[in-house]
Amino acid sequence: MTINNLSTTCCIVGGGPAGVMLGYLLARKGVQVTVLEKHKDFFRDFRGDTVHPSTLEVMYELGILDDFLRVPHQQLTSVGGVLGGFPFKAADFSHLPTHCKFVALMPQWDFLDFLSAKAKQYRSFELRMQHEAFDLLRENGRITGVKIKTPDGQVDLRADLVVGCDGRHSSVRQAAGFEVLEFGVPIDVLWFHIRRQPGDPDEVLGSINYGKALILINRGDYFQAGYIVRKGSFEAIQAQGLEAFQNSIRQIAPYLGERCREIRDWDQVKLLTVQINRLRQWYQPGLLCIGDAAHAMSPAGGVGINLAIQDAVATANLLADALCEGRVTTATLASVQQRREFPTRATQTVQVNAHRAFDYIFRHPGPMQAPWQFKLAVALPGVQRLSARVIGMGFRPEHVAGAASAPNRERKRLVKIAVALGLLGAAAALICAVEAKVRGRCQDSKTLCWIASGRATYDTQIQAS
Repeated sequence: MTINNLSTTCCIVGGGPAGVMLGYLLARKGVQVTVLEKHKDFFRDFRGDTVHPSTLEVMYELGILDDFLRVPHQQLTSVGGVLGGFPFKAADFSHLPTHCKFVALMPQWDFLDFLSAKAKQYRSFELRMQHEAFDLLRENGRITGVKIKTPDGQVDLRADLVVGCDGRHSSVRQAAGFEVLEFGVPIDVLWFHIRRQPGDPDEVLGSINYGKALILINRGDYFQAGYIVRKGSFEAIQAQGLEAFQNSIRQIAPYLGERCREIRDWDQVKLLTVQINRLRQWYQPGLLCIGDAAHAMSPAGGVGINLAIQDAVATANLLADALCEGRVTTATLASVQQRREFPTRATQTVQVNAHRAFDYIFRHPGPMQAPWQFKLAVALPGVQRLSARVIGMGFRPEHVAGAASAPNRERKRLVKIAVALGLLGAAAALICAVEAKVRGRCQDSKTLCWIASGRATYDTQIQAS
C-alpha cells in the first residue's frame, strides 16, 4: 500500500560511489536530488576499496582532498606480483601527472560516509536509507519516478530524471528492460581475510603459481585476499574441504604459514561471480544508467569504482544545467553515453584480454616459470608508467566542470597515452618477431644486431615522447 507521494528533480537509485558522488556534484549546482539506498548503512565488506589517482584528483578539484586524506587509509605507489618465482612490478604510480601519485586503500563504507557527509552540507541533497526502488513509474512513454519499499510501506517518488546507480544487479535496468551485452569471463573470485604481520609485503601482491592466483590487499592489520578460481568451481572447492583450501593458499603464498588456518568456516569466504557486461543503450526518456548498472566490470585492476566515479563526474557536467532549467531531453542523456562509452569499451577490452591468461594458468597446475617474453615485457622502458596511467587514471579521466583542469591538459594526456600504446604495440610485435627468429634458423649475429637496433630505437622514441 502506498503511504504517501514524494517528488524531486533527480532521483538517484543506489548509494554506492557513483550514486553518492553524482548526488554531491548535482547538489553543488543547486539541483534538488534524492539518493535512495536500500540498506540501513554502508557497512558491507568485500566491496571496491581502491581509490585511484583519478578519483583523488576529483577530490582535489572539489577542494576536499585534504579532508579525505585524514580518513585512515593506506597508500600504494606501485603494484607488483610474483609469477612463479619471478618478482615483478606491474605499475608505478609515482610519475602520474596528478596531485596524488598513489592509490588510496580505504574501506568503501568510510569513503561513502565521508562523501555523503560532504553532500549533506547542501540543502538540495537528500539521502534516504532503507529505501529500495523496485519498479519504475511511467507516464506517456516516459519514466517519471520510482516505486520504493521502506520500513513503513511503499512510497512513490516522482522525478524529472531517474538515474540508476544500483550496481551490476540493478533493479532499475531490469525494470526498464534494457538490453545487456554479456562478455564471457573465465574466473570467479573468493574473498576472505587473513591477518597481516610485520614484514609482509606492503603493495598489492599478486602471486601466480601452481595453476592458482592470489591477490593480497594491505588493509593495515589484515589482508583482504582474493583467490581467483575457474568460473563455477566454488562448489567443487568446497567439496574438497577447508583443509585442502587452506593448503592451496599456503602453497601459493608460503609466507602466510599457519595463518591460513584462520579460515575456519566457509561463511568466511565470499564468492564474487565476476561479470563483464554493458548496456547497448544506457538511457530511455526520463532514465539514465551509469556505473556498474550500465557496465559491470571485472575486479581486475580495481578500476570499477573509479570508472563509476568518472561516469558521475561526466553526468553532472553534462546534465546539471539542464536539470536546473528543466530541459533534460533524450539527446542530453545520450550525450552521457557518448562521452563515457569509449573508456568503458576500452577498459573492458583490456580486462577481457587479461582474463584469457587465466585459461593458461588453470591448465598448468604444476610449478610455473615466468616466460622470457613476460620478463622482457615488464622490463621495457615506459611499460610500468603506461600501466599506471591505464589503471590509475583510465582512458578518459574526467574533471569537475569549473575546476582548474584545463581541457588542453586532458588532450595532452590522451596524446601521450596514444603514443605509449603505439610503442607498446610495437614492442609486442618486436618480441613476437624475436621469438620467431629464435625458433627459426636465423640465430646468427645479424639477429642480435637487429634486436639491439630495435631496442635502441624504442628507447629513443620513449625519450622523445
